[in-house]
Amino acid sequence: MTCPSLLVRRPAAGEPAGSVVDRLRGEDTVAQFARFVLVGGSTTLVYAALFVALEGFGYLPAHVVATAASTVLANEMHRRLTFHAGERVTWLTAQLEAGGVTVIGLLLSSAALGVLDSLAPDAGVVTQVALVVTVTGLVGLMRFIALRWLFRPRSVTTA
Repeated sequence: MTCPSLLVRRPAAGEPAGSVVDRLRGEDTVAQFARFVLVGGSTTLVYAALFVALEGFGYLPAHVVATAASTVLANEMHRRLTFHAGERVTWLTAQLEAGGVTVIGLLLSSAALGVLDSLAPDAGVVTQVALVVTVTGLVGLMRFIALRWLFRPRSVTTA
């Protein structure tokens, strides 16, 4: 065998690791929320890397560009991975639905950065990113609720 990963024993379905993976693949609210948090955490790292890389242009341009890029990525990952909606929701629809909530988050986090800059103009990049992550986490919860319950497809009922 030339592939070392084939030598690794994979957990059986009833074993703890297998059940965690199976659990994450579920379609219930808890499984979707867990995937939502994992995607959100991943794209927050993308945001932070872009923000730090672009900070030389000022906190607001760095924030807007990092937010836009990480949001497009998050929306697509949520469409495909979190909600398994790749077949029933188009890329544009996902960007518009989740993007609306994101605009609210962008406004709130930009305002928070502005307040931080006026109160503590020497605040470091770690403090700025921590503030944005906190505000974004709260907006993310609103976003999950919107995507899970408001923008989900309605079932057709017949009389």
